[in-house]
Amino acid sequence: MELNYPADAEAFRGEIREWLVANLPAGWGTPGFELTGDARKKFVEEWPSKLFAGGWICATWPKEYGGKGLTTMQGVVLSEEFAAMKAPLRADFFGDTLVGPTLLQWGTEEQKKEFLPNIMNGTTRWCQGFSEPNSGSDLASLKTAAVLDGDEWIINGQKVWTTGGHHADYCFLLTRTDPDAPKHKGISYLLVPMRQEGVEVRGIVQPDGTAEFCEVFFTNARCPKDNVVGGVNNGWKVTNSTLAFERGMSATTGYRRFEEEYKMMVRVATENGTIEQDDIRQRLMQYYTKIQILRINGLRSLTATLNNSKDFGVMALGASNKMFWSEMHKAAMELALDIFGAQGMLVDAGPETGSWPGVAREKRREGYPVSPMMSAFFFSRSETIWGGTSQIQRNIVGERVLGLPKEPSAG
Repeated sequence: MELNYPADAEAFRGEIREWLVANLPAGWGTPGFELTGDARKKFVEEWPSKLFAGGWICATWPKEYGGKGLTTMQGVVLSEEFAAMKAPLRADFFGDTLVGPTLLQWGTEEQKKEFLPNIMNGTTRWCQGFSEPNSGSDLASLKTAAVLDGDEWIINGQKVWTTGGHHADYCFLLTRTDPDAPKHKGISYLLVPMRQEGVEVRGIVQPDGTAEFCEVFFTNARCPKDNVVGGVNNGWKVTNSTLAFERGMSATTGYRRFEEEYKMMVRVATENGTIEQDDIRQRLMQYYTKIQILRINGLRSLTATLNNSKDFGVMALGASNKMFWSEMHKAAMELALDIFGAQGMLVDAGPETGSWPGVAREKRREGYPVSPMMSAFFFSRSETIWGGTSQIQRNIVGERVLGLPKEPSAG
């Protein structure tokens, strides 16, 4: 299964390549190239501004809201070229990919004018306030509450696993605004300022020494009345849109990081001799086969998008793909541990490329020495949870595609 690109998309590909060559640091992408120290810091600081000046941030958004109005296929080509050069394409993931598209679909004109420009230029950072200590997979059971007091909502409750909460300016927050309504009917989607009295953020330190996940406590925190997205008590429908955007436009690029990782594993296994073990070879080929299945399923998802398909089986591809790749990667990182053996415990195990990021260097300074490969192993354990657990994805496929009865309630 291959993809036929229209002529305008291919012409656009050349434009993107020229821009990347002109704007990335000299030598980017060549073997052995690495940005360190001040050069790395300078790139991280300047790159979002360059993306914004080039018009690449949120380029598929309509022109009236600052985007380029790209077609779906042009957006695919854009993602492919940035992925091929391993160049970052986001200013702020949660803003660009989740809350921005949600506002485009559900927001008022006033909300779009207030929030979209600062998402695009990277000056506002966002976090996602969905999960709670007792409301993760069963998100609709959330307890965080908002009560209207004049022109403001007063918010009390707790969120958990809030990625980047300690850096965020705003949180797109799910709160219960009607405690007497059925649990899916009394939820609202609020845009809440994070830098205010009444919002406390605590980092949750992970085994590798990082604390990107946070707990957030709201104690009489305030939010403007007009910061409800999609209408009061309509938050569940809005949330489903956000979760769909989270699986986004990576149809033809999502598999690539795994493919590079596979090549690393083959290289290390060949160098240290574990490639001679039958079970290692078998598991490597299983990983390669699943990567190709992921690639083909991405093309199926893209075809469904281009055809505007409403078929439930096609719509459930998002759920099945998320379940598939996250469980695939969890097994793959267990394979990586077996290939490296005891060496995997050393801080310099594995190249710092692909999904084994060089940022692990910074983590070592926080008191827990860990290699990029081991950091990726730890993170793979969480991938079957965030964005909807594998159990939830199986329920979606079973109920919506196979027509099976709903899972019985524990109560």
